[in-house]
Amino acid sequence: MGIISEALPGAQVRPNPSPSIAEPELQLIPNDRRITAAGLDRAALANIVRALTSGSFVGEYFDGNDRMDMILRGPVWTSPDELASIPIATPLAGIQTIGELAEIRRTVGPTQLRRVDGQRTMTLSVRPPDDMTVQEALETLRDVAGPRIKDVMPPGISIQYRGTADRLEAALSTMTTNIAVAAIVLFLILAAMFRSLWDALLVLLSMPLAVAGGILSLRIMNLFTTQAMDLLTTIGFVILLGLVVNNAILLVMQTRSGQRNGLDNTEAVAQAVRMRARPIYMSTLTSIFGMLPLMLIPGVGSQIYRGLATVIVGGMIVSAVFTLILMPSVLRLPRMRLPGLARSGDIRGVTADV
Repeated sequence: MGIISEALPGAQVRPNPSPSIAEPELQLIPNDRRITAAGLDRAALANIVRALTSGSFVGEYFDGNDRMDMILRGPVWTSPDELASIPIATPLAGIQTIGELAEIRRTVGPTQLRRVDGQRTMTLSVRPPDDMTVQEALETLRDVAGPRIKDVMPPGISIQYRGTADRLEAALSTMTTNIAVAAIVLFLILAAMFRSLWDALLVLLSMPLAVAGGILSLRIMNLFTTQAMDLLTTIGFVILLGLVVNNAILLVMQTRSGQRNGLDNTEAVAQAVRMRARPIYMSTLTSIFGMLPLMLIPGVGSQIYRGLATVIVGGMIVSAVFTLILMPSVLRLPRMRLPGLARSGDIRGVTADV
């Protein structure tokens, strides 16, 4: 707990169960020589002690409708001396008492034993400071506190991160997979719509620029207030990718339409920019001004959606600027048709770059 508090100043650390040793308990130390001489072993003695204390499970009874546990219990005792004097039958030594087969010690122990997957476990619930995200706290615990804790713990101790940290990793992993699947599906749909793998790839080039704009806007936002990279912010990137490809689709479709009407590549690109610049800026400004209230105006729930709005605003601004610069430049690159996949004069055939 001290190591975690030092690594995360201001964090709250609570143990579960309590590490205090304050619960009275009896420890039975088996005498192996006498147990063996009596024809028993440690497991048999443990079952006998279990029957003399909380009870030992011996089977189930089924009455035709319900199943009931059968518990074997020994005589009631009220002091350690009475427990030590309880007689038991042994295979080789006749009647022996518990005190003759084991030493009974009075001591104290923990108030509760907690096990996870059969392993005795102590849970430390860590609440990071208000100005620190869960991701940052998890990285600090793993990189700074974790190695120091392992150095002071005995061999065989393992450290696992569960709770919010475990759910955060699962959510981020799922979101990453979903984004990758969405990009692949989008590429296949664009390739079918344009009948060109090259044109579909050109449209997807706008996505990295949009992601860069979203990350840059988050960085700028964190200069004024703390904005975590939470799940809703990640969803904002997914929404952003669906918005920015529309601008690239307009330019690609208008360029190919001009080429089909007899314009050369340069003239078709210039015409596409002139005709589609206004719709691109209109759709971009609509998305930006629609998200600005969530991004700038404080209020109830604004912190929840601020990251999502910041990503969309920054990504749309950067994408709109670079779409009219990058896309015309890329569209003017020469293309080479894949043999056997496109007819002569059919500019919609599947093509690839030189």
